[in-house]
Amino acid sequence: MNNLESSYRPRAAWTIAGLLAVMMLVNFLDKVVIGLVAVPMMKDLDLTPTEFGLIGGSLHWLFAISAVAGGFLANRKPTRTLLLGMGLFWALVQLPMLFVSSLWAIVACRVLLGISEGPASPVATHALYKWFPDDRRSLPVALLHSGSAMGLLVAGIMIPWVSLHYGWRANFAVLAAVGLVWCLLWLKLGREGGLDRLVGKAQVGPGSAPIPYRRLLRDGTVLGNYLCHFAANWSLALTLTWVPAYLETGLGIDSLNTGRLFGLFVLVTTPLSLFMAWWSQRLLRRGVPSRLSRGVFVSVCLIASGLLSMALILPGLSVPLRIACMTLSGGLALVMYSVGPAMLGEVTPNCQRGSILAIGNAVASLAGLSAPVVTGLLVQAADGIDPAGYAEGFVVCGAILVGAGLVGLFALDPQRSLGQRTDRVPATA
Repeated sequence: MNNLESSYRPRAAWTIAGLLAVMMLVNFLDKVVIGLVAVPMMKDLDLTPTEFGLIGGSLHWLFAISAVAGGFLANRKPTRTLLLGMGLFWALVQLPMLFVSSLWAIVACRVLLGISEGPASPVATHALYKWFPDDRRSLPVALLHSGSAMGLLVAGIMIPWVSLHYGWRANFAVLAAVGLVWCLLWLKLGREGGLDRLVGKAQVGPGSAPIPYRRLLRDGTVLGNYLCHFAANWSLALTLTWVPAYLETGLGIDSLNTGRLFGLFVLVTTPLSLFMAWWSQRLLRRGVPSRLSRGVFVSVCLIASGLLSMALILPGLSVPLRIACMTLSGGLALVMYSVGPAMLGEVTPNCQRGSILAIGNAVASLAGLSAPVVTGLLVQAADGIDPAGYAEGFVVCGAILVGAGLVGLFALDPQRSLGQRTDRVPATA
């Protein structure tokens, strides 16, 4: 560990973290644009809520497959090259949206985007872990995903304004240009980290060699992590796809104020998620076992997030209270995106980390596929304008978050996972 600490280069590491956070900002601009153009797009193309839910979920149709493929590739190929290729494809795939009009053409564009975005988060996290030691990882990964949240802030300000002045399609030209700018920055400044090589030389015993995937994928910490990631992603997919429409058609807020409220969402959730990640990392560095500082910590956050989401079904809640519940719920769920991968990195050999992170992302993407469609069906059953339809979607989301959090309280235990693994490996002379 002393060798790792002496080889840790904070300035270079945080530069890479900043670039990757910007990458995730671009990633989330690409994701959230559909939700923020929902109302004009549905009117222009005469789409039903169920059809729009189909478009919202189509991003995730092949997301899981591409996430796993990208993760295994990241175990063997430089992450710098993989990330550059993904960013370039994101930019180019936006361009057909400037003219396509049929439902299935739009779905095809979103499916292709999902294929290229599937590996983004696990590959970026894997790349980041090459720059930071284990006990310093929660905060930079929180910064990575705060880039996602900043994408919501930028989107909330930019997309409604562009739609109002230039039409909803113009947003896709802007996104293509932003993506190309990031690619140029990454080409000039992006580098590959070297801490994994040092860890590999320093480790002995079971941590230094690959572990059969059948054992890794039966581990309680890994499985519990995947379930909690699924729940957090359900919350995120619901936010990205349906919250703008809920604010506009369910609560009667105009499109510009809807964008501003999305900005408020980010201004609260980003500091909250960063603070919670810092708190978890501080507990770990002070010697608190990772079962408590990571496992119990993130499980409690998910349970609280779920209860706040379910509260939206209560009658008589004012609009400010509803917005507060949605915002705090979303911020607490985001903690999973920083603390969860750190647990997987703790129990997984470095040579398999990319694939294990990617499999978790693939599992979580099933929530991204399901949440928009399930919520769309509930909204349509309530005639598309009754807030009760949206509230029922938030209750489903809350139940999933609470259930996953309760499982996580018992399943997320990195010390137990490492202990069981050591017990099964014979000592060597």
